[in-house]
Amino acid sequence: MGVKIDRPGAGRGLVAVDAPAMQPMFSLAWPTTGAMTRMLPPDAPARRMAEPPLLPVPQAIGLVRLICILGIVWVHGWTGLGGDAMAAQAGSSQDLLRWTVVELFGRSAVPMLGMVSGWLVASSLAKRGARRFYADKARTILLPMLLWNAIALLLVVGAGGSGLGLIEAPLLGDARWVADNILSLTRAGDVNVQTNFLRDLFLCMLAAPLLVRLPSRALVLVAVATAIWVVGSWPLYLLLRPGILLFFVAGILARRHDWAERLGSVAPWRAALPFLAVVPFKIGLSLLSEGSAPAPVELVAALDLVTRAAAALLVWRSAMALARRELGQSLLGFERYAFFLFCSHLLFMWLLAPAIGHFSGPMGNAGWPLFFLVQPLLALGFAMLLASAMETLAPRAADLLSGGRLGGSQADSPAARPLAQAHWKL
Repeated sequence: MGVKIDRPGAGRGLVAVDAPAMQPMFSLAWPTTGAMTRMLPPDAPARRMAEPPLLPVPQAIGLVRLICILGIVWVHGWTGLGGDAMAAQAGSSQDLLRWTVVELFGRSAVPMLGMVSGWLVASSLAKRGARRFYADKARTILLPMLLWNAIALLLVVGAGGSGLGLIEAPLLGDARWVADNILSLTRAGDVNVQTNFLRDLFLCMLAAPLLVRLPSRALVLVAVATAIWVVGSWPLYLLLRPGILLFFVAGILARRHDWAERLGSVAPWRAALPFLAVVPFKIGLSLLSEGSAPAPVELVAALDLVTRAAAALLVWRSAMALARRELGQSLLGFERYAFFLFCSHLLFMWLLAPAIGHFSGPMGNAGWPLFFLVQPLLALGFAMLLASAMETLAPRAADLLSGGRLGGSQADSPAARPLAQAHWKL
């Protein structure tokens, strides 16, 4: 028997032959083009050769920012009540509505914003050195926080202390009170309560060059230690809300291990299942906390953490689905105002919502639920009008207050480009 030689078989495969006689012994043939056409649908070859469609992750990130900041507006929504009057509404249908919207949807927005920040920070660091990175974060996060807090104090405290009875607002306090309301040193402010998120986020950014260089196992240890800090509820003051660091680290891990793509592709029911499973426990624990024997603080904090993580998954999957649709593409046009909305919505709540509430009535009145539900949209309209006016009349001020997301320098900023760079500009 001669040596077996493989040679092309006239385009039909590899043919093994016996060298002396050059006669085929057996052939490994595959169907010709005609045979393929008869075996498969006409579009099968094109479908197999086509590249898999790219997941709309950048667009989903833009939608997440918009959705989550609209949810934060609900957390600070106007009720027209306080103290004993608010406590008297406990257990009412309107109290149940507010609790459901605020606790299950509104408060779950912050973790997702923290994850988005962590997801984006690795690429942000890759484009610039640490010194430029820190300078950029001071301009895009810290400076807007300081400016908006100062504006809020001037307008809200000024209107409340004018003696004209325009609004009910906190009175100007001592130097420590002013420091907490401007810098959020030891607590959230009394006027701009939302900007303590920017304070903690800026501190996370200071640690970002180190965090992105840690191996994944070390990042997991940081996340676990932070989760213990959150559950223990220890007031260490380094971070007012340590959960922001936890989800910031989770965002770095998500970028490193492609979690955004993987979780964005799971079946919708799988994404909703963790949230639906934890909600009954959240409700039950809330009812228990209002009873004569409140639940342990650690248990409440642990369940709250699980609820926020489950809600973050559901929000992300929903944003990925929405990004594939025309509605999602239309909503992305509002995303450039998301940061401005985040910073300005408390001005709307302090200065304008009471005037609208004069017609709807405070919580407990028949018109209040509708007003409460549309407050995020009204606050967005307020932010858009204010931002557009400032871009026209004072573009430099718009640039400073938006951290470069709006105003004069926008054309030179990555935030000016379409969604992939995102106006959150991290």
